[in-house]
Amino acid sequence: MSQATYSQPDRRRPEPLWYQVEEAIRTIVKSGEWPTGSQIPAEDRLCIMFGVSRITLRHALRNLEEQGLLRREHGRGTFVRSAKLVAGTRELTSFTQEMGNLGLVVGSRLLDFGLTTADAAAAAALEIEEGEPVVRIRRLRLGNDAPIGIQTAQLPVARVPDFLEPGPPEGSLYEALSRRYGINPVEAREIYRVASVGAEDAALLDLPAGTPAFVVERITTDERGPFEFTVSVMRGDRYEIRSTLRS
Repeated sequence: MSQATYSQPDRRRPEPLWYQVEEAIRTIVKSGEWPTGSQIPAEDRLCIMFGVSRITLRHALRNLEEQGLLRREHGRGTFVRSAKLVAGTRELTSFTQEMGNLGLVVGSRLLDFGLTTADAAAAAALEIEEGEPVVRIRRLRLGNDAPIGIQTAQLPVARVPDFLEPGPPEGSLYEALSRRYGINPVEAREIYRVASVGAEDAALLDLPAGTPAFVVERITTDERGPFEFTVSVMRGDRYEIRSTLRS
């Protein structure tokens, strides 16, 4: 393996060694040197590569497994996961950031971008009157060119005037909102449920109609209140929820 794709941990840096190993492994995966589905080197080999103890290495591997980048199989070894977004305890980030953190190549296809009026669900979520104008952004989300989900975001026009000009934002929606309006998310509330995928969404997600999928409703707020209501339909085989329960 070429050392050009990663750097060994530096004990003079303030970051813990396990964190530096994490970032090094993430860099290797992003570079394609360890492609999706491939088995990564055994622990003893990794310890030599990174110059760390087995305890430090296992700490890094466990974190990357929890984040969905790696998959450990008992008796077989550790593998690079296929495109899968893992939901659980995490920072408030955009889809673009989450995908990047998992080492996946982020992709998006715009399905709809324009004005509409808030229905009862959107009005309640955004704390506006039903029928008020909202910007609607509907996108097919991809990870490593594979469809993961369909996200439909609604933003109250009163918070984002002239958002339709000059056109749909490229990249992260949150970055565009921060840059243009000073809107920065501070909290998001999510509700997860399972539902059957309709024919239109199924075709976009490359699934048979009626396949179960996760439906995620997300209300995101800044210091002034809710500014985004998003409904996502996520493929069940590429979207995973994990929780840690403590007494």
